[in-house]
Amino acid sequence: MSGPQLRHVGLNLSDSDDLEPGEAETGLYGFWIFLMSDAILFALLFAIYGTQLAATAGAPGPAAEFKIGGAFVETLILLTSSLTFGLASIAMKYDRGRTGLVTMLCLTLGLGIAFLGFELSDFATMVSDGATLDRSGFLSAFFALVPTHGLHVTAGCVWIVVMLAQIAAFGIDARVKLNLLKLGLFWHFLDIIWIAIFSVVYLQGTLG
Repeated sequence: MSGPQLRHVGLNLSDSDDLEPGEAETGLYGFWIFLMSDAILFALLFAIYGTQLAATAGAPGPAAEFKIGGAFVETLILLTSSLTFGLASIAMKYDRGRTGLVTMLCLTLGLGIAFLGFELSDFATMVSDGATLDRSGFLSAFFALVPTHGLHVTAGCVWIVVMLAQIAAFGIDARVKLNLLKLGLFWHFLDIIWIAIFSVVYLQGTLG
């Protein structure tokens, strides 16, 4: 009887001669543990932010600084990037060659960079208004939470560039597919975290 198969977006990586038995399962299991530890980090940052909402100390507060329109645009951009990465996974699943996969990865990268551009613009506007992290506990908590997510998106963009280089160098072999699976989990995880940020930070700050 054959052992358990790794089945994720239609890729049975356990059958590949390029991977040792169990390597694919172990690799993804380890990455899930990393994501759970990252989720704990964000949970702590959300908890700190929640305790500091009223600690404005005379500095600008959420109602004065948060722009729901800009945050909504950023949300649409990041959600669209999840769609394009999903299309990249479908292209990989059905072995449609490099063109479709690379095109969707490049679109995802472009959307990720656009998201970061909008976010940096928002931060620059806040700083120009005097809403810097040293002004109050609220602003310190905000700049601990939201830019941490931005740093993760930056890491994801760098990872996409690395994967594009791997595809160019090695093709779409089993190890590249496994790395793309991990990247997909990471990218979709960042979208979930951003939805929480949009709801807890921006919606609550502007409508609360």
